Amino acid sequence: MIHLEAVTKVFQSGRGKVIALSEVSVSIEAHRFTAIIGKSGSGKSTLLNCIGGFEPPNEGKITCFGTSIYSLSTRGLSLFQRHHMGFVFQRGNLISYLTVAENIGLPLTLNSVEGSHQSKRINELLDRIGLANAAKALPHELSSGETQRVAIARAIAHNPKILLADEPTANLDTETGQATVQLMRDMGRDHGCTIVMATHDTEITETADSLIYLKDGRIRGVK
Repeated sequence: MIHLEAVTKVFQSGRGKVIALSEVSVSIEAHRFTAIIGKSGSGKSTLLNCIGGFEPPNEGKITCFGTSIYSLSTRGLSLFQRHHMGFVFQRGNLISYLTVAENIGLPLTLNSVEGSHQSKRINELLDRIGLANAAKALPHELSSGETQRVAIARAIAHNPKILLADEPTANLDTETGQATVQLMRDMGRDHGCTIVMATHDTEITETADSLIYLKDGRIRGVK
């Protein structure tokens, strides 16, 4: 389970303080697909970044599967992210000079999975996402939908406990976006992941197990 207790995040800007999150308290159940819903500027991405260890809150506590992540040292948090978290970003964020196979293999290398074990895992994932013939392709040779499929495979390669996705369908057409989310959900279920996705896409909410509604940095409802 992921638990947030009175989490507040404040940014400084040229206009003064911006309260991105205000006393957010919520629990996210394990092994489920939870969507964080809200308009642009509601705090969705900030909440996701706080859960992922990228944005330490000014106040409050975040516990992921029994670990208070911001009580860890810098190295301890990095290791927790490396072992237990996977990330899918809006534009895929594949490394441009690495092939598709090398991108998928990166978290495996970071977790000391190498040689035949790594190759087997990469091939399994390439088959799963329907890109077995694209192992040697570079990111610029892929379509937007293919890029996101590779990003999902990379995020899940090391069997993380938590899979975080920030607006992964924002640059995709409706059909491709729905297929991408279904792939993510299926692969997450197969590997026992807890999926948390920030989105404003109402089509996605219909497939989520749980919904968290954000407005102006505050939770307005949980379903």
